[in-house]
Amino acid sequence: MVKAVYPGSFDPVTNGHIDIIKRAARICDTLTVSVLNNKSKSPLFSVDERVNMLKDVCSELENVHIDSFSGLLADYVRENDINMVVRGLRAITDFEYELQMAQTNRKLVPFADTVFLTTSLEYAYLSSTTVREVASYGGDISQFVPDSIAKLIYDKLRQEH
Repeated sequence: MVKAVYPGSFDPVTNGHIDIIKRAARICDTLTVSVLNNKSKSPLFSVDERVNMLKDVCSELENVHIDSFSGLLADYVRENDINMVVRGLRAITDFEYELQMAQTNRKLVPFADTVFLTTSLEYAYLSSTTVREVASYGGDISQFVPDSIAKLIYDKLRQEH
């Protein structure tokens, strides 16, 4: 049984993330999308808000579960009997960092493989940072995120000002 995790900050979840989630869900028995609680970053959305956003956009994917974690991914993988880590690659610049992380995780949890999925070309430029920046200037983010997520982003940005 292939039990996979797709970890990330998902601040916010984008159409590129959703594309990776749907494709990863087809190649494993269960996929846990897990939101990293990274204390060194100042996210726009709380961990709970990001978990809820993911639950909303993944609700129709039966083998996809949403969770969160803090600390080392290797510990999370070990504690949850996960045997595959899914990572998305947008560009060659992502690969260098992701390869280093995959190799480190391989040393820490040798039973778990990292699988890289290249982003679909239509999302290769897309990042959560770009979405937040465009939205912060009042730009149209409807082609970057689902409508329900766009509304949450604009509402959050209005609250902050």
